[in-house]
Amino acid sequence: MRSVRLVSLILALAAASWGQSLDRANSLWRAQDFEGANNEFKALTAANPTNADYRVRWGQLFEERFNPEEASKLFQEALAINPKHARALLGMAELGAMGFDPKAKDSAKKALEEDPKLYEAHELLARIALEDDDHKTATAEADAALALQSNAIQAIAVKAALDLLDDKESSWIGKLGTSGKGYAALASYLVINRRYEDGIAYYRKAIAAEPNLWSAHSQLGVNLMRLAREDEARKELELAYENHYRDKPTVNTLTLMDSYNRFKTFRTPTTVIKLNAKEADVLLPFVQTELDTIMATYEKKYQYKMKVPVQVEVYPDHEDFAVRTMGMPGLGALGVTFNSVVAMDSPSGRTPGSFHWASTLWHEMSHVYVINLTNERVPRWFTEGMAVHEETAIHSDWGDRLTPDVLAAIRDKKLLPVSEIDRGFIHPSFPAQVIVSYFQAGRICDYIASRWGESKLLDMIHAYAKNKPTVEVIREQLGLEPEAFDKDFLAVIEKENTTTIAGFEKWTKAVREINELAKAGKTDEVIAKGREVESLYPDYVEAGSVYSFVADACIKKGEKTCAMEELGRYSKTGGRDPETMKKYAGLLEEAGKFKEAAAALQRMNYIYPIDSELHQKRGDLLMKSGDAKGAVLEYQALVAMKPIDAAGSHYNLARAFQAAGQRDQAREEAFLALEAAPNFRPAQKLLLEVSGDSEK
Repeated sequence: MRSVRLVSLILALAAASWGQSLDRANSLWRAQDFEGANNEFKALTAANPTNADYRVRWGQLFEERFNPEEASKLFQEALAINPKHARALLGMAELGAMGFDPKAKDSAKKALEEDPKLYEAHELLARIALEDDDHKTATAEADAALALQSNAIQAIAVKAALDLLDDKESSWIGKLGTSGKGYAALASYLVINRRYEDGIAYYRKAIAAEPNLWSAHSQLGVNLMRLAREDEARKELELAYENHYRDKPTVNTLTLMDSYNRFKTFRTPTTVIKLNAKEADVLLPFVQTELDTIMATYEKKYQYKMKVPVQVEVYPDHEDFAVRTMGMPGLGALGVTFNSVVAMDSPSGRTPGSFHWASTLWHEMSHVYVINLTNERVPRWFTEGMAVHEETAIHSDWGDRLTPDVLAAIRDKKLLPVSEIDRGFIHPSFPAQVIVSYFQAGRICDYIASRWGESKLLDMIHAYAKNKPTVEVIREQLGLEPEAFDKDFLAVIEKENTTTIAGFEKWTKAVREINELAKAGKTDEVIAKGREVESLYPDYVEAGSVYSFVADACIKKGEKTCAMEELGRYSKTGGRDPETMKKYAGLLEEAGKFKEAAAALQRMNYIYPIDSELHQKRGDLLMKSGDAKGAVLEYQALVAMKPIDAAGSHYNLARAFQAAGQRDQAREEAFLALEAAPNFRPAQKLLLEVSGDSEK
């Protein structure tokens, strides 16, 4: 009996000691001694390997301190001990929600099944619904949280956000009181709905309420940076960093800002273009010309003139570009827009042929106009749909082609109702749903334009500017119930793609057979088989396209006209491989079709202009076809790339200037050619000609 009492006493003392250790860990955490808190949790879990609670609490420390990997590991360890641990399930849900993982919702619901009083799970579900533009569910989940905990600050922030997003005055803002975290949560909900100015205002309120809330300083800095307010952004980010708040957005954004000393900035009254110095001279003429064309086109189309200059930033390092999008939902994009600021990849940052920079710029600039025209009230699906629509509206061979993933979604009836399509961009339920949602949104806008006229899209933009929901806009502008619209739209999409969907398996099998025939050198069979199956899936122009197989077979047979026709179809459909397009241009040139050859290569300027061979070849073709001004642009790009043959490049540019009647510029380039190669006789002769002293 005495031994039993002794064991009980020892256990009680141990439990008391462990309780004190937990208290110490929490106290150290509150005091921002994170290393000390971490050590206490480490000791606690070592002494209590079967205690799931300690692991969950330790995981929450890692979750707060920018280490989701360790947090996830600890939550999973807790669930291995107790699969029904509600707080561990909630922790996994919170981590998933940070990355817009659709599984986060399921994990939060499981947490509520295990603990119906876990109001934080309702708060998380409210946040997820708000991100999906599902205001009804967001309201219900926030109300459920508040019924369990009247001062549930995240739920209060959701209620306030719902009012503000509906342009209503909100009594809920006052209930945030002095909670900096509450204002910061409200700010984050506004930002995720692209209300950047409003978000910035509430991050400022968060800091006013809690000056030491470094996470709010960081997010304020990130969002100021998004709107190109760099000086103030740096101040806020450095303040957070100096106070040991060093999450990825803070550190990476500061690193990005440090890299700006390698960029050049070019300004006009309506534009600001930031380019990396190593490629600025090559890209600027192309980007500036395209940007000016876009703005002139959109001002007329949208009947709207930008009130501030548009800033376009082009990043040769994709990771730098990714920093600009950090914390935003959706696909690993090629471009991103924040009100009047566009950030995008440079063509040099992508594999040649994989990125159409001009199409991307038209896409992002559509966002600039639509977002500004609606004062940030447009739903995500519609602005994305308009942007995709604009890509092919300017050139039919621009924009993304119909992918196998999209075909599968149409076949399997996975397209979302128009009233729910936003969910596909933010919390996709299958791997390709973001891509599918871009396609669907774009085709919806195409369909509206074809059935009701292009002006109807502008009418819808004006309706969204009044902050009307999609269901109401569809009814008001199109005269249909959303369900009827979905039925009509899906019927058109399915009809358009019936042949491709029905023949997809046959096409897939045929491509494999064509590949084997090509390897075996059976050119006649490749051509016959290729021509037979091209129509099954004409949109496929990626690696291993039937067009390329057939064209190569034609060339091997010496039938260049056949190859030229085949590559013409490849180009018209949207093929982008630089080597394939150069091959096509070469065939056109051999046939004496210099203008057509130059036009084929012009498509490559919109895709991969960081190519000296492209500019040399296109400049030569333009000279042959009598377009000296066009040749000047190509040879200038070539000179900017600092080719090995500097003398020859300057000489060619001098010839083009001479042909264009610009004698002074021709003389200067001839001098530069002779500086590089003093005995270069063609340059000597040209210099005499443009100086008016050539021999008779």
